[in-house]
Amino acid sequence: MAAQPAVSPAGAPEPVSAPEASPGQRPEPQSGVLYLVGTPIGNLDDLSPRARRVLAGVDRIACEDTRHSGLLLQRLGLGARRLISFHAHNQSGRIPQLLAALVAGEALALISDAGLPGISDPGEELVAAARQAGLQVICIPGPSALTTALVSSGLPSGRFCFEGFLAAKPSARRQQLADLAGERRTIVLYESPHRLLALLEDLLSVLGDRPLQVARELTKRHEQQVGPTVAAALEHFRRTPPQGECTLVLGGAAAAEAPLWDATSLHAQLLELVSSGLSNREAARQLAQSSGHAKRDLYALLHRPD
Repeated sequence: MAAQPAVSPAGAPEPVSAPEASPGQRPEPQSGVLYLVGTPIGNLDDLSPRARRVLAGVDRIACEDTRHSGLLLQRLGLGARRLISFHAHNQSGRIPQLLAALVAGEALALISDAGLPGISDPGEELVAAARQAGLQVICIPGPSALTTALVSSGLPSGRFCFEGFLAAKPSARRQQLADLAGERRTIVLYESPHRLLALLEDLLSVLGDRPLQVARELTKRHEQQVGPTVAAALEHFRRTPPQGECTLVLGGAAAAEAPLWDATSLHAQLLELVSSGLSNREAARQLAQSSGHAKRDLYALLHRPD
């Protein structure tokens, strides 16, 4: 597939020479394939040679904002004439158009404004539609604010959950946080700068002062991690208004302490319940609900030898 002309920093057209694929790999891009291409989240050097090769060779590049992505591609020397807008407001009409292009044999790339497409953006719908149509989808790995913030936070990363952007409406956002109150895994959130303070205030009031790192300007010269707790981050951003999109990595809920086992007291309570007319099994069930102990252990306690 012929490479498209690029635009040099000076504005003069230059031919794009796509790098060769690694030995043993098939040439890319392939016709009829939807490529999900991770783009830099701040540092242009993070674009991989494979991502550059695919972006240089595809027939069209679907993106959230053609102006934003056009500037990015020009800075990378890849040109911007093959861009087509694809965002939340036009996806219903654009998806059939893009699927038809794939069926016709075009090679397409999907990019987001920054990072991996399909995470908190409409790319998810396009990928699902392509899979349902039996078309091939290939992800070209690249930068992601989600994983970058998580692994650099110092918080447990073996198990985590991603909630993306919470609701903008305060009452709905607080309800979402209340639903997450018992989540023991590390929680990753996205937030815009103008709503960050409100989110931090809600985190503190609903979930308490947990471990937290707020990552901003990731991979850039002034990369910043603000923490180590919700209260500390809130104090910092009240003094220094946040700028740029933020990724929050929040510690999960602490494990509940096991209830104290006092065999003498529990046995006496069981006998009292039985004397009130409950069966042994019902007495064990009722005390299990109020004490937090396992019903089987309480039932066994009733049958212990005196």
